[in-house]
Amino acid sequence: MVLDIARFYRAANPSRPIQDPRYYINFSTVRGGDIVEELARTIIRLSPDEPTTQLLTGHIGSGKSTELLRLKTTLEAADYHVVYFESDRDLEMSDVEVTDILMVIARQISASLESVGVTMRPSYFQRLFQSISDTLQMPIEISEMSLSAGFATLTAQSKDSAELRGQLHQYLEPRTKNIIDAINQELLEPAIQRLKEMGKAGLVAIVDNLDRVAHAPKPGDRLQPEYLFVDRGDQLKRLACHVLYTIPLSLVFSDDLPILTNRFGVSPSVLTMVPVHNFEGTLNPASLAQLRQMVLARAFPEQDSEARLQGLEQIFEDEATLDRLCTISGGHMRNLMRYLYGCLRKQDPPVQRTTLERVIRDERNDMLGLIDQSEWQMLFKAAQTRSLQGDNDYNRLLRSLFLYEYRDERGRWVDLNPVLTETEIFRQWQAQQ
Repeated sequence: MVLDIARFYRAANPSRPIQDPRYYINFSTVRGGDIVEELARTIIRLSPDEPTTQLLTGHIGSGKSTELLRLKTTLEAADYHVVYFESDRDLEMSDVEVTDILMVIARQISASLESVGVTMRPSYFQRLFQSISDTLQMPIEISEMSLSAGFATLTAQSKDSAELRGQLHQYLEPRTKNIIDAINQELLEPAIQRLKEMGKAGLVAIVDNLDRVAHAPKPGDRLQPEYLFVDRGDQLKRLACHVLYTIPLSLVFSDDLPILTNRFGVSPSVLTMVPVHNFEGTLNPASLAQLRQMVLARAFPEQDSEARLQGLEQIFEDEATLDRLCTISGGHMRNLMRYLYGCLRKQDPPVQRTTLERVIRDERNDMLGLIDQSEWQMLFKAAQTRSLQGDNDYNRLLRSLFLYEYRDERGRWVDLNPVLTETEIFRQWQAQQ
């Protein structure tokens, strides 16, 4: 068993979710359940003939995209036509309106349908594109085009220009109900009928990365996440196909959570962090074993778990170095791979412990420069109480990955990013306790 270094470097890159099933490690046993099975079961078993809207959240970088790609594979195996896309590629995340989301969904679905020979030409959108072109002097080639091309022109120009985006919002927002009705009646419903004639079970749209919308102010002194998913959740739920949205984790800790749940008729599913340590602070050996495999699978994807462990010293100086990498990540998937990638930028494998400690030190110094005294006081309080609820200041600490959220059969708790627990200021506070 010899390490293919070039392939290992590609697989260790943290910038993209894993799509190759050989690299996938199932953490459901340490996360308290298989979230993909639950999401798929809701569609396939509980409501195959009626549209569902589901919500998924978790820390950015916790592995949601990887799990959603697995959900796509699961649903496709059950004969669903699945449209998965990363919404931040089409949206300006600091300035999002519901009509932006609807237009992007319509664009992605129509493009996906066209790829399998299902071409739709809704008359409403042909008229709408013509009206936008005339009113806003916006060049949209309407004759003899595919529907997705029209949406693509609209979304691309909107993302690139703040001025045009504002004009489009003013033009489209009063027409939200008509846009939803047209998407349903002229696109989704006839498309689903065509898909079923082709032997498909239905249509599912997976809207990834909406959890990355900025916490920018919107009308009524509302932050963008609450505005989109709480105040206007009824509209996002009205599409006539199965839809799954990723939403910001802050909404789970918001006082608006009951309203959100009522709007969508379902509680958000939370992809939890992997608890390397239990609530009491003791090491969780099952979690550690899975995190080891996540790293080693990037090096030896064809091998089983035992064989990978045999090749460990081709990757790390020793087992303790790998364990140090896993524990300092706190069970955060992207940070685990980011720290590994930081080591590989400095040296070829096997990674030395001194190299890993340099990466950790640099991360610690970078984070220290971002935390002011008031935030340290909130972190100390969170370290004491291990909980938080309905406080936007604490939500900011979650978004910044200063705090991590965990869940198990006893409930949920928060803990500090392990990198911060090794700072001098935290150790001094801890000694005083």
